[in-house]
Amino acid sequence: MNYTDASIAEIDSAIAAAKAAFPIYRRISDVNRAAFLEAISREIMALGDELIQSACAESNLPEARITGERGRTTGQIQAFADFISNPAWKKEIHDPAQPDRAPLPKPDLFQTQIPLGPVAVFGASNFPLAFSVAGGDTISALAAGCPVVFKAHPAHPKTGELVGSAISKAVASCGLPAGVFALIHGSSNEVGSHLVQHPEIQAVGFTGSYRGGKALYDLAVRRPHPIPVYAEMGSVNPVILLSNKIAENPAALAAGLAGSVCLGVGQFCTNPGLIILQKKDASFLDLLATELDKLPLGTFLTTGIAAAYTSGVANLAKHAKQLTSRELPSPALFVADAATANHAILEEVFGPCTVAILVEDEAELLRFIESMDGQLTGTIHGTKAEISEELVDALLQKVGRLLFNGFPTGVEVSGAMVHGGPYPATTDSRSTSVGTQAIYRFTRMVCLQNRL
Repeated sequence: MNYTDASIAEIDSAIAAAKAAFPIYRRISDVNRAAFLEAISREIMALGDELIQSACAESNLPEARITGERGRTTGQIQAFADFISNPAWKKEIHDPAQPDRAPLPKPDLFQTQIPLGPVAVFGASNFPLAFSVAGGDTISALAAGCPVVFKAHPAHPKTGELVGSAISKAVASCGLPAGVFALIHGSSNEVGSHLVQHPEIQAVGFTGSYRGGKALYDLAVRRPHPIPVYAEMGSVNPVILLSNKIAENPAALAAGLAGSVCLGVGQFCTNPGLIILQKKDASFLDLLATELDKLPLGTFLTTGIAAAYTSGVANLAKHAKQLTSRELPSPALFVADAATANHAILEEVFGPCTVAILVEDEAELLRFIESMDGQLTGTIHGTKAEISEELVDALLQKVGRLLFNGFPTGVEVSGAMVHGGPYPATTDSRSTSVGTQAIYRFTRMVCLQNRL
């Protein structure tokens, strides 16, 4: 099937339908909206093997990974259905009137949350299900009461169509206006640009590259009426290795870190692309290089990602020393001193590659952290005695999620999860794109004074 770019007229039609649906959809009860989300989950499961086979064929991912991702997708749909079934999700605050208060009476004040309006969502390349048509951005917007116009990622158009049809079936079976959801295709910048600049779109969800997310953000803030863009744009996710922890079991630490670097061919936004340790512990990097040399490169999601990885590691080789022994492209480890590390070394390379930065002591470590850009995650491997408050505080200023003695790959769908971080990891450090708190990207607070 030929998935052609949507025309301007088709985009406008989808947005017009979303606008018409919004006054109806925003007024349905939370219970009915939760039932709609559950209907989406059932329709996705009803796609059966066809969905799994399509996603595998389009993404080069194994069946076990796609099957697991389908479970994560339906699981997060159920999580949002459960979340909005509890009225507490609206964070309502009632401040009762005090008519006899002197010198002036106090009014009755009631605060709640309402949906923003039609939302544009862009699918990600690396998760054809969980960050795609029925992924967290779409489902959190629908849970909030916002119609969604979704731009499918060109890397997996058939999979997008299948899931889009499942959502549309759920819309119909629940008696909702058809404009609650629409799917469009577009590989050109013009499709995305028109979608974001349309005056009826009230917010944008995006997962992808810095270049793509920043371009959409710039378009949105330059509109006559600017709108929020919640763009997750990648990260190098620094991992701090402290001396005592390295000494405890260096072989196990090297094996675990290498596995995290190469998990999913390194095609996760939480891939540990930066390691920081003291020069006195540099021998650990030989163990890590040995572990990485054991692991296969694997198959990338797309030819474009494979080409970008080849280019990225070749560029790193110009600025840092390669410690892995195989010819590039392959799983790779590079090393440089903190004093000489430049911006080229610290740019994200999407794939199974990481850069080690050597520091003299904790003082230089803290200075280096202070110089870093914002990140999705930061990790500290250390014993309780050697992890200082200063180190924790320094990392908290740079990341959305701080891990201790673990690995950043793998993001739990939970109310407590923060999958976000300071710019340029995301365009809004106050938000998360994973977990039920993601719903608040698509609502705003209002106050009712002396409501009847």
